[in-house]
Amino acid sequence: MAPAHLPPKSESPASVAPPIWRRIFHASSGTVLAVAGIFLPTPAVVAGFAILAALSLALDLLRFRVPGLNRHFLRWLAPLLKSDEGSKLTGATFMLLAGLISFLVFDHAVAVTALLFLALGDPAAALLGYRGRIPRFLGKSPWGTAAFIGVSAVVVMTLAGTGVIELHWRWFAGAVVAGLVETAPIPIDDNLTVPLAGGAVMQFLPALA
Repeated sequence: MAPAHLPPKSESPASVAPPIWRRIFHASSGTVLAVAGIFLPTPAVVAGFAILAALSLALDLLRFRVPGLNRHFLRWLAPLLKSDEGSKLTGATFMLLAGLISFLVFDHAVAVTALLFLALGDPAAALLGYRGRIPRFLGKSPWGTAAFIGVSAVVVMTLAGTGVIELHWRWFAGAVVAGLVETAPIPIDDNLTVPLAGGAVMQFLPALA
């Protein structure tokens, strides 16, 4: 029997509200990690993400091998999990891996910005996309994509206004690409693809222009 927090299989995903506690956890934890990156040096941030990602990955792999542990994990964290995370890495693990890769590959400011796109844009897309009663494209609502890009643009303006980044068109290009990747039916978890795609645009596109 499916856990109580999951929608019946007969319901369309578009007709079911996203689990609010998962969205709150996603936004709050992702924002805390990204904001910590503003104040800490890159080596410290990389070390922190490496430790957290290793622990989260180890827990996932352990629960896959121990069914009893996996059942307890799914029951205790039911409000924070998707229906398929009983047999795959959690979104939190992918987010931590994305943070680690971002701070290793991108400039510090790019990594912070890309993670904030994910932390705040993704929940906004899920919540507004659910409420948008219009035809869906690739299983996603255009309202959700617009919400993602809009929130990400606010992130850019806020970071620029507080002196974390200098205002430049590349940040908005990254926001648009991140929003489109969140919409695209890519088989890899979007907690990984969204910040890496958006970060790559913000990092490398100005050099090609």
